[in-house]
Amino acid sequence: MTGPASDETVLAVRDLRVDLCVDGEEATPVTGVSLDLRRGECLGLVGESGCGKSMTLKALMGLLPPEARSQAELIHLAGAAGEAPRPYRPEAVRGRDVAMIFQEPMTALNPTRRVIDLIAEGPRVHLELSKAQARERALDLMCEVGIPDPRRRAAAWPWELSGGLRQRVMIAMALSCEPRLLLCDEPTTALDVSMQDQVLQLLDRLRRERGLAVLFVTHDLAVVRQIARRVAVMYAGEVVETGSVEDVFDRPAHPYTRALLNAAPIIDRPRGPLATIAGAPPDPRAFPCGCRFAPRCEQAREGCTREHPAFRDLGAGHEAACRRLDELIMLGEAAR
Repeated sequence: MTGPASDETVLAVRDLRVDLCVDGEEATPVTGVSLDLRRGECLGLVGESGCGKSMTLKALMGLLPPEARSQAELIHLAGAAGEAPRPYRPEAVRGRDVAMIFQEPMTALNPTRRVIDLIAEGPRVHLELSKAQARERALDLMCEVGIPDPRRRAAAWPWELSGGLRQRVMIAMALSCEPRLLLCDEPTTALDVSMQDQVLQLLDRLRRERGLAVLFVTHDLAVVRQIARRVAVMYAGEVVETGSVEDVFDRPAHPYTRALLNAAPIIDRPRGPLATIAGAPPDPRAFPCGCRFAPRCEQAREGCTREHPAFRDLGAGHEAACRRLDELIMLGEAAR
């Protein structure tokens, strides 16, 4: 489903960190996240619930809760029409240059406003269109995202629509101001399988036609295979492996990535109990020293709990952070 991306870097993030106060205690749910996203590319961000995926998107969007604060060594967003990258301020780019699609449209859409007004609001504010122009643009967007009978549905309230149509309204709202970066926070989780496939195909078509850079958060590895070109695996607030979908899924290097893939149900796998990852992710108020996955890792050795692993380049943009990387790669090759 994915097509080639351009060489133009739309978003560059270096060492993103999120701190917040939980019951009077300091926690750091996101630490040292670095990402690059090119025009026309979809990057999947995967990991267990609570690993910091959604918090990363909210930090980029400037939608963190009041008790949280974010900082980064660098966040740059490419300017329009070849302009030089500029310092990233969420409040300045939100809605216009960067848009977000949320997981549950029913809680994200204002139930007191009709569909056409929800979609037209962005163009009126950011593009300074008249009310009539913004409404006409809203109708065009409803057609583009596949909402049938758009003039009738434009007068509907969000709660009168099905889940799939509400998600299409959210996509139309996100695209209404021609953003360059689209953040997707598990946008298909609340949909049935057939509607999920329709929404994924829609997002992929819009990415290709508009040259959108898409950062797609999900816990569903099958969805990543379907829609993403590259993938970053997160655990306990940090990225532990990144690379092309083919490299990471077919030749996983980090033990956590391997454990995730082993735990995913596969249709042609022999019947039997699903594999699980023992234990639970660590509390962000007290991350362990050394490798954060070590307490749950079957491959961990004494040194893993003392030293925090650095990223290693495995070639072709494939990187992983594990002290025992060479040994595990050799074992994996021998097993094949």
